[in-house]
Amino acid sequence: MDYPEINNLFTDFELKDQDDKAITLSQFKGKNIVLYFYPKDNTLGCTNEACDFRDRMEFFEALNTVVLGISPDSLKSHIKFSSKYELNFPILTDEEHIISEKLNVWQLKKNYGREYFGIVRTTFIIDSTGVLRKIYKKVRVKNHVENVLEYIKTEINK
Repeated sequence: MDYPEINNLFTDFELKDQDDKAITLSQFKGKNIVLYFYPKDNTLGCTNEACDFRDRMEFFEALNTVVLGISPDSLKSHIKFSSKYELNFPILTDEEHIISEKLNVWQLKKNYGREYFGIVRTTFIIDSTGVLRKIYKKVRVKNHVENVLEYIKTEINK
């Protein structure tokens, strides 16, 4: 299985957010979308990444961009995570990892000699027409949000 193709229309889907509200990509037509996948609520890297997006939300909004986070955590976990860190964007639950598998971010991982399947931290940048413009694979959290903002500013909102 491969990642979606750059410069193709991104497939629409529907998932529930932390408010148990159905969210689709198509409801954001006319806006750029940052769709980021993260492994687990309330872990150091995932918390830092979410808070980085939260703290720069006004810059994303100024660039006509919405941010959506996705992990396989439960709705209950997302409610706590979003509330604890006062997240100002939707985080979607993909407990059955259907979307994660479809987008090839659910992969075999290795940690301390143990193998297991999980989310590989990945970010997709989708432009206002629904076209996939960039994929950040195996993301490192440090400076990631700044890099995403810069890409949107210089490559999409020219």
